Amino acid sequence: MLRREPFYFLRHGQTDWNAERLCQGQTDVPLNLNGIKQAHDAKTRLTGTPIATICSSPLGRARQTAEIINEAFKCRLVIIDNLQEIYFAEAEGKPLVSHAYDVLLRSAEIHGGESFEAFVERAIAGINQALGHPGPVLIASHGGVFRAVQSHIRLDREGDITNGVPVWLEPLSGEDLHWRMIAV
Repeated sequence: MLRREPFYFLRHGQTDWNAERLCQGQTDVPLNLNGIKQAHDAKTRLTGTPIATICSSPLGRARQTAEIINEAFKCRLVIIDNLQEIYFAEAEGKPLVSHAYDVLLRSAEIHGGESFEAFVERAIAGINQALGHPGPVLIASHGGVFRAVQSHIRLDREGDITNGVPVWLEPLSGEDLHWRMIAV
């Protein structure tokens, strides 16, 4: 069960594989120049928010995004293994067909990767671990981790979260699994 604490979430800045619509998974693809700019833009958007801890996936694209943002906050930066993207195995590096990401995400184990159920459990454990740190917490992670959260709670939003655009996620009172998302 996801802890009922509000938090900031940020999908890492763009990589060349994002731009080329290639499946990344746990392949450690670095930010491209646009991704670095997106991270700096996110830092500007977040300046003035009360972030106490930044938690990041260990993958370089998320970690670098978190490090750029932490230039403004100079707070504790915690690397959490469970926040890394789903393992797609042999599908990593291959083209994504339009709107096929959800299908691939839910069928990664067919390609020798992680089952979606195991991934959701791992991702929620990673988010909960992050929320155990002093807050408000910013989590710099991946689109798949956001999808895992979406599958676990009711969130009035469909589709991908944009690279480099921070959002605020907060539980709504009265319903255990109903949350809302606000762009920062």
